Amino acid sequence: MTAVSVRAVADGDRADWNTFVEQCPTASFFHLFEWRDIMRDVFRHRAHYLLAERAGRICGVLPLAQVKSRLFGHSLVSLPFGVYGGVAADDDTAAQALEAEAQRIAQSLGVDHLELRNVHARHPEWPTEDLYVTFRKEILPDLEANMNAIPRKQRAMVRKGIKNGLVARFDDDNERFFELYSDNVHRHGTPAMSRRYFDTLRATFGERCSVMTVESADGELLSSVMSFYFRDEILPYYAGDALAARDLAANDFKYWALMSHACERGIRVFDYGRSKQGTGSYSFKKNWGFEPTPLHYEYCLYKRDSLPRNNPSNPKYRLMIETWRRMPRSFANALGPFIVRNLG
Repeated sequence: MTAVSVRAVADGDRADWNTFVEQCPTASFFHLFEWRDIMRDVFRHRAHYLLAERAGRICGVLPLAQVKSRLFGHSLVSLPFGVYGGVAADDDTAAQALEAEAQRIAQSLGVDHLELRNVHARHPEWPTEDLYVTFRKEILPDLEANMNAIPRKQRAMVRKGIKNGLVARFDDDNERFFELYSDNVHRHGTPAMSRRYFDTLRATFGERCSVMTVESADGELLSSVMSFYFRDEILPYYAGDALAARDLAANDFKYWALMSHACERGIRVFDYGRSKQGTGSYSFKKNWGFEPTPLHYEYCLYKRDSLPRNNPSNPKYRLMIETWRRMPRSFANALGPFIVRNLG
């Protein structure tokens, strides 16, 4: 077999990189080349995008970004702000060559750790974060069949939303979405991404990115979701809900409306995304009949003895979360992007 070579990408590799990602079974939406520009231009993280070649043809890719923070540490991650990452390759030889180069770069940068957000385990000898799972399910070609596939209690909630006269609309911009999203994360005591980030996603990915917003019968904003489209999949990724959404079953209605939209478009997979085990989000997705699949976030540790715990479930952040909830939302929205960019 011809030897594999690994090199850093150039701007001219964009089209070939994305062509490979589109056809590689282990690649995801977060492997698309455009995320390199978002890492650099929105978050100001230095990107290290690697491609493997065999006989002049791409046979593997690995997107990486360096996250350097006094508060949360110094890391090299594939990929910050994505639920999936790690190597996408034709074979294990290419994958190993990419990972070897990633480890070389990580050590040359002096990072605390290298993190690969794999779907499947690759390094049993590395420490692994077992906190997260993903939920994916086939979308059936018939709308009624999809409704009947929802467990009875959850199906009743969807029908409640329909009975309440809720309406789902696709938005041309992010204004309504950001209002609901920023209010939602503020109530949970976590910093919000910037409006600029969401506007960049829409501008960058075009028809691959949409926003659906649910209103009450009298036009009250209740719930909104930003979704990504990749191959035959839809990924509802960022969401926000008003306090009134629960009583009106707006959240349930929202995901049913999105699933119906995907069915009508011929999309075959509904990717409900990542959740932490033991959370309300985890239970909500289980109630839809989705089965959790563990995510294998693997870490190569260099300057630390244990895994980073930069998430709200870490007890040391409880005071910070409570303080954030009491902060005026306008101030939290202004300050949030400077904090969240370092979380990845």
